Amino acid sequence: MTPTRPARRRRLGLPRRVFSQVLLMQLAIAAGVAVLATGLFLAPLSHQLDDQAMRRALAIAETTAENPQVARDLQTTAPTADGPVQQEAERIRRATGAEYVVVLDRHGTRWSHSNPRQVGEHVSTDPGAALAGRKVMQIDTGTLGRSARGKVPLYDSDHRIIGAVSVGIAYDSVRAKLIDAIPGLFAYAGGALAAGALAAWLISRRVQRQTRDLAFSDIAALLAEREAMLHGIREGVVALDRAGRVRLLNDEARRLLGIGDEALGRSLDEALGAGRTTDVLAGRVTGTDLLTVRGQRVLVANRMPTGDGGAVATLRDRTELEQLGRELDSTRGLIDALRAQDHEHANRMHTLLGLLELEMYDDAVEFVGEVVGDHRATAEQVTEKIQDPLTAALLVGKATVAAERGVALWISDATRLPDRLVDPRGLVTVVGNLVDNALDAVAATPHARVEVELRAEGRTAVLQVRDTGPGVPADQRDVIFTEGWSTKQPPPHGKRGIGLPLVRRFAERQGGSVTVAEAPGGGAQFTVVLPEALAGPDLAPAGPVSAPAGPARALAVGADTAESAEEEAR
Repeated sequence: MTPTRPARRRRLGLPRRVFSQVLLMQLAIAAGVAVLATGLFLAPLSHQLDDQAMRRALAIAETTAENPQVARDLQTTAPTADGPVQQEAERIRRATGAEYVVVLDRHGTRWSHSNPRQVGEHVSTDPGAALAGRKVMQIDTGTLGRSARGKVPLYDSDHRIIGAVSVGIAYDSVRAKLIDAIPGLFAYAGGALAAGALAAWLISRRVQRQTRDLAFSDIAALLAEREAMLHGIREGVVALDRAGRVRLLNDEARRLLGIGDEALGRSLDEALGAGRTTDVLAGRVTGTDLLTVRGQRVLVANRMPTGDGGAVATLRDRTELEQLGRELDSTRGLIDALRAQDHEHANRMHTLLGLLELEMYDDAVEFVGEVVGDHRATAEQVTEKIQDPLTAALLVGKATVAAERGVALWISDATRLPDRLVDPRGLVTVVGNLVDNALDAVAATPHARVEVELRAEGRTAVLQVRDTGPGVPADQRDVIFTEGWSTKQPPPHGKRGIGLPLVRRFAERQGGSVTVAEAPGGGAQFTVVLPEALAGPDLAPAGPVSAPAGPARALAVGADTAESAEEEAR
């Protein structure tokens, strides 16, 4: 006997085949669209029916109010169940099919009603708007239930308001019209749903032929390993063929390099352009953990050849780590500056306390005024020359750090920078990097000084940073702008050689340049020229780039240290 195969148990849930799932999803979408379209049609239909009912009630009320006999009867008769106002109102109600026609006086007393027992009673809703001369349309609930209402003022022959007319249309009749429209609407929706189901079936059959009736899990399994390798790695991966053309890029590589699928099949020089990043990926620069700068990102690259003559390069993003390291260095400098300011503040408080205890109140007031004035004067002198708030704030902060390190930070008298920078944050990065490098260069040297000159020439911004340090040898003035090159020991958080390449990259991106030369009197002088850095014409252009400022007229920033405070106290 041939053994029988065990029956496969049917599992509840979505079918496995692509054809079946696509068909079900499209049917669900078609049904959802039909329901949504029906609801979107019914919502304004209900509003339109309500509006029509209210306008009809308002039209009946206006016609009743224009009848001069109603106004005369209201003024000459009493509100009774068989009075002329009640009889005329009932005639109009029966002729128009309204639920009620109520005529009321200025006190809100009914002179007519569909229920004669309500004649002479006060109305159930506020008639103030109609009695004030305004026409009212609303859906409201009264003694006869919910209705669509129209209210108008009632005028006498002298055009004075003597009352109002309120007409109501039963809301049940409005709702009945809406319910009567639903079957026809559902018929149209059902026809549209049937057409959508047919189209969904035809499309699903086409998908079935193209996917060879595979299940989604089968298709996913074919791509799982490749996708896992490419997108599961947190590093950028660039695969090159033997001709040096890009044949594979994962998402991280696209993000880090700023390129897309258009780079596939092209050489690195075409895809990335000339530069150190291209040289590293192409293997023209050898080594491990090579630093390179791409745009605003600091990358670490490694390259491994493959057996077919190609290569695979990996990229890691160190931008945030480098930024954190720089922030850590800045924070340490700021802590040192705050420590110095704390010592300075303590000395001043002791001095002030002594003056108060000696009852030298006038001297105490003068001392406090001088201290506050010195700080304010320093900041005001900087902002007079540098009107951009970010750059001015940066230099004031750097001055405090410089004073703590025993360095005099000077702002040249030729400095003039209006508040018209196109990219103030970029200039702050350039100034901060150059000033930090200058402070490191003059550290632990006698009579250490750093001078900053920042001026506008038309729409061009020119920055010069001079120091009294050892300077840069002539044979190294080009190599210092290479990524990863530095004469200083790397910090614990990472590597050096990033600041100057970022400065050059920013200047070149603005169409400018950065150069280094020997400063007058020794030391290094960095000059950065940024064309089109300012918006609009410059009203006061400065002198030529090569003319250094006279140090005798330069402004010393941050010289108010603890020692000066002690001298003032004495």
